[in-house]
Amino acid sequence: MDFKNIVLIGVMLLMILFGCKKKTKAKNITEHPVPYVPIDITVYPNDPLNFKIQAIGGWVYINGGINGIIIYRKSQQEFVALERTSSYLPNNPSARAIVMPDNFTCRDTISDSRWQIFDGGVTQGPTQWGLRVYGTNYDGNSLRIRN
Repeated sequence: MDFKNIVLIGVMLLMILFGCKKKTKAKNITEHPVPYVPIDITVYPNDPLNFKIQAIGGWVYINGGINGIIIYRKSQQEFVALERTSSYLPNNPSARAIVMPDNFTCRDTISDSRWQIFDGGVTQGPTQWGLRVYGTNYDGNSLRIRN
């Protein structure tokens, strides 16, 4: 190998090394400001009582978690379950996420922080954290929400 190739490989290794360090500084889910609470809830989307989540893009509030959960139907087989507790004001029970009339955005009722309904990611406001997302598993009949 000539000197140019050795330098090029060295520069690439340094870029990879420094790139990896940045990724380790990413926010750790265990540091999320909304407290972890164990949940294990089963919902039946095909039940007539859950007609709002029978179509893609539909959503519904359910009891559970800390301040309730938003269930959003992302596709025919995929659901998203978001904790309604605001990630900006997690100790204020009045600061909870509500779904906006556009059906794509959730808004904190106090700080005006906003998140995407399909993944809980931040879109606006003072918050730096997304909404806490719970795991979902749908078998075509029952939707299990748990962490």
